Amino acid sequence: MDKQQVVKQLLATHIQPVVRKIDEEAYYARDYLLALGQAGMWNGDYKQEMMVVKETARVCMTTAFCVWCHLASLTYLRLTENEAVKSLLTQLESGELLGATGLSNPMKHYAGLEKLHLSAERVSGGYLVSGVLPAVSNLADNHWFGVIAKTSSEEKMFFVNTANAKLTLKEQANFIGVNGSATYTCKFENVFVEDCYVLAENAALFIEKVRPTFILYQLPLAYGVTAAVIEEIKKVKGKQAGSNCNMKVQASTLETQLEILEQNSHQFEIKKLYEVRLQAAYLVLQATQTAMLHQGSAAYLIGSKVQRKLREAYFFANLTPTVRQLEKVLA
Repeated sequence: MDKQQVVKQLLATHIQPVVRKIDEEAYYARDYLLALGQAGMWNGDYKQEMMVVKETARVCMTTAFCVWCHLASLTYLRLTENEAVKSLLTQLESGELLGATGLSNPMKHYAGLEKLHLSAERVSGGYLVSGVLPAVSNLADNHWFGVIAKTSSEEKMFFVNTANAKLTLKEQANFIGVNGSATYTCKFENVFVEDCYVLAENAALFIEKVRPTFILYQLPLAYGVTAAVIEEIKKVKGKQAGSNCNMKVQASTLETQLEILEQNSHQFEIKKLYEVRLQAAYLVLQATQTAMLHQGSAAYLIGSKVQRKLREAYFFANLTPTVRQLEKVLA
């Protein structure tokens, strides 16, 4: 069985039966994420890992977003020069541990949009980190995530475990699109981080290394949702005496646009990635809105797949880097 079929089988087992529970009851699909690692999906092949995100997003973008969060943590470990913290990589790739990103605020900070929320004080053997991150996703017991904090001289990046007694997590579960993303407000009160868990001594330079992969792995979130609603549009082609055929935007149009975007995805030049990321956001918005119009009143029923995909698309548009951030960067 090829890797794509393995992912589809795992989705059928772990995600498809609980999609509504994820969306409506903030159910966190931790078992699926662990199963992906146990099935050998995290091997450093970015094309394979992007495939996992896309296939997951076809079924549930909330869970695909959690997959992306985990991939972000893998990226930090793959690129760090600190061999001590890199030793965690095998456990995160094999499905023994799960990780998250924690860089929404720093990414906005380096784009000139926000100040860093965390500060760090140098002490013997490490750092004491304090401050509040409003929202970090894909967190649970014994999860690892990256954070950036300002010290007296520079900004450093750390890898932190949720089990730290000085770290308080408060669940955020009132979202309209990603309720099952295990998102928490994280309050740091002198959280001690040992030197062995420093991901980067110079966070600003490290972010430049991380950013292309960080964005690359986001693209299939939009691609999976777009592909899913294209199929929904096709299903209702003959609805109301075939009147959907008169709509200006058709499945074939969206398929062509999606194919072009995916062809342009496999490179790491940052400006091009920003352009593709922005185009992906606008495409998934157009695709989901089109699907709502093609399906008509059925799309407005509670539990409708199409309206769930619409909400997912709006989340993608506001995922860091957001549409407004990208428009600013590319202006």
